[in-house]
Amino acid sequence: MMAQAARTDIRWRAFGGGPKVVLLHGGMQTSANFTKLARSLAADFTVYVPDRRGRGRSGPAGSGHGLRAEIDDLAAVLDETGARNVFGLSSGAVIALRAAMELPVERLALYEPPLKYGDHDPVAWLPRFEKELSRGHRAAAFVTVVKGTGDLRYVPRAALIPFLGLVIRAGEGKRLGELIPTMRLDAAVVEEAAGPLSLYRTVAADTLLLGGDRSPAYLTGVLNGLEPVLPRVRRVTLTGVGHLAADDSGKPETVATELRKFFR
Repeated sequence: MMAQAARTDIRWRAFGGGPKVVLLHGGMQTSANFTKLARSLAADFTVYVPDRRGRGRSGPAGSGHGLRAEIDDLAAVLDETGARNVFGLSSGAVIALRAAMELPVERLALYEPPLKYGDHDPVAWLPRFEKELSRGHRAAAFVTVVKGTGDLRYVPRAALIPFLGLVIRAGEGKRLGELIPTMRLDAAVVEEAAGPLSLYRTVAADTLLLGGDRSPAYLTGVLNGLEPVLPRVRRVTLTGVGHLAADDSGKPETVATELRKFFR
């Protein structure tokens, strides 16, 4: 299925039947990364999982792509599907949160949006990432991202880079290799969303803040900052999971359990 936003096709996959929910993926992901989560929710909901612009089956990202384009893309999906419930992971959560300030979102579930809060810069990794990409070192650029965002933070770079180089050149890893450059799009979203968390006092949607007890501390800090600001909010910390719990590689059923309760 497809909507059009600013002359770019935004495509999505649909699952199930019932109340409508949109799942918005994060960086270095496509709609395919939410397959298990969508199927878990499909018994109770109609689930729409778009490929964000420049990824999967959606159209390319234009020059100057950033937060405004991402909000417009989500607006096109909501308009086409009639959905008013949105879940976002990571940069997808940043987009969903900012979009809820102007779009008709009634229920909003956010998993660890990497907003700038306190002294932590969530995109401090970007200059090194760009330098490595410009030299054709995609595995090194990937490691810079995952280290910079807090994933695999205990594994040495020297061990990760050769392993990931092999993965990117083989089989399913080729899709990952194609997604690595799109992290600059996610960085643009996060940079443009920088500002005081008090901005979000205007969000009228019922909001669920989700996080994992194994996630990087700065992401927990963002949730701590958002919780007293959002007018209609509740908070759930999931046990035994980290930032990518909603991904097919994580524990999506754990996330689905909370989303079922909230979106009902």
